[in-house]
Amino acid sequence: MSAGGGPDVAHGAGTGERSRAAAGANHEGASAGGGPDFPDGMETGERSRAAAGANHQGARLLLVRHGQSTWNAEGRWQGQADPPLSSLGEEQARAAAASPELQGIDAWWSSDLRRAAETADLVVAGRGTRDVDPRLRERHAGEWEGLTRAEIDAGWPGFLAEHRRPAGWEDDEPLLVRALDALHEIAAATPGGRVLVVTHGGVIRALERRLDADDLPVPNLGGRWVGIGTGTPELGERVLLVDVGQVTVPGQI
Repeated sequence: MSAGGGPDVAHGAGTGERSRAAAGANHEGASAGGGPDFPDGMETGERSRAAAGANHQGARLLLVRHGQSTWNAEGRWQGQADPPLSSLGEEQARAAAASPELQGIDAWWSSDLRRAAETADLVVAGRGTRDVDPRLRERHAGEWEGLTRAEIDAGWPGFLAEHRRPAGWEDDEPLLVRALDALHEIAAATPGGRVLVVTHGGVIRALERRLDADDLPVPNLGGRWVGIGTGTPELGERVLLVDVGQVTVPGQI
């Protein structure tokens, strides 16, 4: 498992938001966080929608990580804890609203955690109604939720260096079961369409690992196009919805 995350700033669901009935979200996605380096292949305004699902029945979903949260800024592991967006995270989301990647979006979704929900509301900017599904939550980080790397090293010596995880950690398999169920339902509700899904770094990276993509950190407001149909999901290109100067890459989920 890799850990990647950052402070998320998001408040409650917007007006008209429809809550999905399925409740399988017990964990907030975790992906290994990188340093400040900007991952290869993520250019501002990169148009990669055609790559995702070009020959794939179903919908094309743009999975995006929320803006920076307050805990991202503090270096705290979030998991399914619910800190809000930081002021920078709010700025990132407002800037992302103008990204050309969002042209022609037919539906808007987010997880129910504040950092993702508020990011989505700021990105939608009155262009539609944001729907929510708790199955899109980050993985649960178990006993590490709310802790910094220094606190984890003190309480669990060697765990991070050896890629070991604490009690209560949600592994990739259960995370992907509930997240893919949600994504397939979202795609089925928008056949042939394009959908923005504001989710979490752990969810995106778990899906990329499952589909044999390089395991790279996901910046805040970075993400990937994915074709979702009746078969195996098809990965498109990674994209970035903000300028390079606004990029933050949290080192924990």
